[in-house]
Amino acid sequence: MSGGPATLCRLADIPDPGSRGFELEEGAIFLVRRGAVLAAYVNSCPHTGGPLDWVEDQFLDLERRRILCATHGALFRLEDGHCLAGPCKGKGLAPVAITVTEGEVRLAPTKP
Repeated sequence: MSGGPATLCRLADIPDPGSRGFELEEGAIFLVRRGAVLAAYVNSCPHTGGPLDWVEDQFLDLERRRILCATHGALFRLEDGHCLAGPCKGKGLAPVAITVTEGEVRLAPTKP
């Protein structure tokens, strides 16, 4: 993802545990949060290329411990997007660099 330090939302706007999706000029991304883990990924399954959510802002499994692809049930670690189970096992989600500044979640500045 390219761009400057655009603000996505306030950290308090993401439930713990929880998730939230965003449509950007560059494409769709989502944030996941659980305890100390806050991560962002491109909203594209490595198996099908389609979005992971079928309900807005719902990217986690029922236990809210893993990222779930609603299309085929693949499970991914929150910490690094690595696929643990499903047809894309061993692959991973594309990470998006973020920062938290003064309670705001922002896209990390890209290097020129």
